[in-house]
Amino acid sequence: MKIRTAPTRAELLRAKRLLTRVEQGATLLRRKREALARALVPLARPAAEARRAISDAAGAAYRAELAALAVHGEGGVAATGSPPRAVEVELDSERVWGVPVPTLRALPAFDRDLESRDTAPGATGLALFEAANHFETLLRLLLDAVTRESHVRALGTALSRTARQLHTLEQRVAPELSARVAQVTAALDERAREDQTRLRTLRGRLVRR
Repeated sequence: MKIRTAPTRAELLRAKRLLTRVEQGATLLRRKREALARALVPLARPAAEARRAISDAAGAAYRAELAALAVHGEGGVAATGSPPRAVEVELDSERVWGVPVPTLRALPAFDRDLESRDTAPGATGLALFEAANHFETLLRLLLDAVTRESHVRALGTALSRTARQLHTLEQRVAPELSARVAQVTAALDERAREDQTRLRTLRGRLVRR
């Protein structure tokens, strides 16, 4: 590494101060990485289990829909979605290691009975009810997983960024500063030896005179 400034005592002190700060920063990042990993581990298994539950619920819902289509046809299945409704959720935002994470305040009610579905009891068979119930269960699982998945993603993003920053400090910045300290120290030592040599030479000349 080439020294861009003159090898002076001030440059040596500056490089040493920077190296100390980098080492302190690396220590803090290392602790942050460990804390993020500890926070992420307990969420990993529930998140994986939630994904499996969503996958199973989606498979059951679409199988029930196919069964309802076979019995009641497309028009009969479409009637179970009437009247259309909007699913409203209230979101809060919190910060996880500086990353904003959306959180649900409370899950709305999904299940509807015959009256709320606005379908004729005689024309509504068991297959239609099962299909509708499966999709409502799937929707509930999806919304319930929002907060957990958001936390996992936020922690994973923060952990990845922290690991990159720590790698940069440990593998690039700190070695460059250490090399600068060593080179400036070597240059100053060499200059001191040259000064001593010149002084001895000068004293020898004075003595001979």
